[in-house]
Amino acid sequence: MENSEFEKAKAFIIVEIIEYIPNSVVIKTIIKKTTGNVSAVSFDSGEALTERTSPFDTFIQVIDGKAEVIIEGTSNLLNTGQSIIIPAHARNTIKANERFKMISTIIKSGYEDV
Repeated sequence: MENSEFEKAKAFIIVEIIEYIPNSVVIKTIIKKTTGNVSAVSFDSGEALTERTSPFDTFIQVIDGKAEVIIEGTSNLLNTGQSIIIPAHARNTIKANERFKMISTIIKSGYEDV
């Protein structure tokens, strides 16, 4: 696709739109808007994201394999089909003890009243 989003009103299989690449974390944007974004992400075994914080809640859903999501020092092991919400401003990292795929959804609206 030429643009950063997928074609609307056309079905696709989420787990098939992103591949595993050796020694890599791959991010494919599905929807990107000023109010938030949805991305498919694949992690090869042994890969991790550096510790970070976000000013927004982040919804993580594992769609293949097993992930370790560490939030404020607490490890959460997620299997295929499981999800977790990383709270806004919480220190977090995501690790692949084995390879996995996930969907990451960030909603940027709704924080105006906080």
